[in-house]
Amino acid sequence: MRVLIATDAWHPQVNGVVRTFERIAERAEDFGATLDFLTPDRFPGIPMPGYPEIRLAFTGARAVRRHIDRLQPDHIHIATEGPIGLAARRVCLNAGRPFTTSYHTRFPEYLRARAPVPVSLSYAYLRRFHNAGQGTLVATASLIKELEGHGFRNLHLWTRGVDSDLFRPRAESVLDLPRPIFLSVGRVAVEKNIEAFLSLDLPGSKVVVGEGPARASLEKRFPDVHFLGQHTGEDLAQLYSSADVFVFPSRTDTFGIVILEALASGLPVAAYPVTGPLDVIGDSGAGALDENLGVAAMRALACSREEARALALTHSWSECARIFFAQIGSVYALPTPRGQRRAQVKHAQAK
Repeated sequence: MRVLIATDAWHPQVNGVVRTFERIAERAEDFGATLDFLTPDRFPGIPMPGYPEIRLAFTGARAVRRHIDRLQPDHIHIATEGPIGLAARRVCLNAGRPFTTSYHTRFPEYLRARAPVPVSLSYAYLRRFHNAGQGTLVATASLIKELEGHGFRNLHLWTRGVDSDLFRPRAESVLDLPRPIFLSVGRVAVEKNIEAFLSLDLPGSKVVVGEGPARASLEKRFPDVHFLGQHTGEDLAQLYSSADVFVFPSRTDTFGIVILEALASGLPVAAYPVTGPLDVIGDSGAGALDENLGVAAMRALACSREEARALALTHSWSECARIFFAQIGSVYALPTPRGQRRAQVKHAQAK
């Protein structure tokens, strides 16, 4: 089975969408599949304002259809709702071709944090986008419930995984700072609510790993915080294992793969009781959730590093890949919607 992933999120971006599909691609052969990617580097484009690492592709249905015709995929999965995703969706609908989607990012909330765009208007667009497919993969049960409240249909749970060999407890520390060390990893931007972490009155040291448009201004406002920039691979894994608590201040992430990376490193998590942390941490004892993030951070200091690691080990990229390919397989066991059957006949006659 040849699967084409249409995504506006790809390298050099470092985010959950890119990491998830990289890990799925590594395991595709185990499920008798090959993955191809339709990404922004195949088209002309410009950097997205405020997010220069995100490249907005200048493309439409005709150009995307040429790539699809050349690759001849058995199935198309649309990962994002940007220009490439929108064009791929149009191609599929015009051809009466089944497709699946996945919901990764709370764009309505992200957009509202930057511009006076009603959240209801953004959700109306996303609902129309995703409901046209044969199923939408969603990272957590609480997010499924939330999206159903916005009118989304045919939603399927698709958990995430972690590389527990890379992210693991280590005896040595690479952070020579006063303890306890509170660590946050992620994009340094307004939608990540990083300021909520930086403003906390906590003992010891605060460390931020990541880049983003808010970094320069936040470094000036919080000179006592250690901003280390972006790290990946072994360097990042060592930083996780060197801290005492992982603080996840986001209220808008759909999952937070960094939570699993921290847990796998034996690092208890402090977060708000919202989608993502609620689903992953819950009442497991591997972290602390509280509307007062400072209270959660201090409570997390007493949590077991062994329980944190044990919880992470219940998540794997292999299971993530299995769910993904199982959902694709289920599409072909379902009857094609009437409107798409008509389009499919029309497309066949045109050939």
